[in-house]
Amino acid sequence: MSKLPEIVFTGMGVISPIGIGMDAVWQSLNSGKSGVATRPGFEHVETPFAIAAPVTDFDGKLYVKPRKSIKVMCRQIQFGFAAATMAVEDAGIAEGVVQPERIATVFGGEAYYANPEELLDVFKKCIALGGDTKAWGEVAMKQIEPLWMLKYLPNMVASHISIAIDARGPSNSIVQGDNSSLLAIIEGIDLLQRGMADVAVVGATGSQMSETAMVYRGGERLSPNYQEPTKACRPFDAHRDGTVAGEGAAAFVIETRQHAEARGAKILGSVLGFDRAFAPLPSQMSARLSRSLQQTLEQSNLAAIEVGHVNANGSGVVCEDRSEAMAIRDVLGDCPVFAAKSYFGNLGPATGAVELAATLIALKQRTLPATLNYQTPDPECPVNVLAVNSPIENLNAMVINQSLTGQIASLLITGN
Repeated sequence: MSKLPEIVFTGMGVISPIGIGMDAVWQSLNSGKSGVATRPGFEHVETPFAIAAPVTDFDGKLYVKPRKSIKVMCRQIQFGFAAATMAVEDAGIAEGVVQPERIATVFGGEAYYANPEELLDVFKKCIALGGDTKAWGEVAMKQIEPLWMLKYLPNMVASHISIAIDARGPSNSIVQGDNSSLLAIIEGIDLLQRGMADVAVVGATGSQMSETAMVYRGGERLSPNYQEPTKACRPFDAHRDGTVAGEGAAAFVIETRQHAEARGAKILGSVLGFDRAFAPLPSQMSARLSRSLQQTLEQSNLAAIEVGHVNANGSGVVCEDRSEAMAIRDVLGDCPVFAAKSYFGNLGPATGAVELAATLIALKQRTLPATLNYQTPDPECPVNVLAVNSPIENLNAMVINQSLTGQIASLLITGN
């Protein structure tokens, strides 16, 4: 059997609560700056919804071209488009560098929620007509702009990116909750290894902050520590009590090493191995994750001792951290652990992509950032969480992602 081609990262773009762009993200990670804060308008409201990790200082008009496309992009789609634009520019994929038919696009997303104020006039009209649900169809069709739904479809991220960069190769959208990021990246890796493309733009975008989404999902998984927002998300800590809602996006340009070297591209890192798995029940998560990590190691031809650190899922939710910690200990022993969610909480589909970006940046800087808020080790989470910045000597890193509905993904990369 012929050896599969090596896949490398040649470009990256990040839109996150701790910064826009690699330099800004690194400054926050290096200084231990949290992206979590009290939401405007919730200063005196005692609810888990009062704290979140928003993206600040973002202006979609700086990234979206043609400018008219922005009217059919919700905030999350703008994030994804901006991150992809940054990644393509970082990779030096100018027009004509790659045949359009050999460029693939795979992006992770979700059903994006509209904020209530967008439909406020429609709601008022229906109420004025007596609140009859039959009035919704007639009123909505007359008052909602014709292209409104296009702003919220998960496949529109990949569509807008493909059109903008003239990518005519395979295009796909992955919608698997919080695990969409790594699954989209792995799908892109598959396409390259099967020879379906030479270059792929991959990543994910999402938000847990929409008021509609938060009401729909409820606050069961959210930390109630609204008195100290920056300390709310405490992955693996004995006093953890939930996660935080955030938003963001990250995108990468990946290509075969042969193709990247032939065009003189800089290489940020490379893929050693990966695995995808599924746990039908929460009680099966730890065992299935252990198996996934082991299979990733086997595909990479590495022993556990050869992994330099783990970028854990580390949500801060009590039971989720416990099962993940047991799996990490079972397969990787005392390997150093970093939990990026301590900086920005749960970004939904974007989480894994932003966490992968954090790892690639850390590998470049040869420094593993501290996990914020880790003060009291939990005997039920027997992992080596680093609470201070630490030098990186081993450039191999395992990135883990999992979703509430049981999807698991693990990706083993190495720095350059």
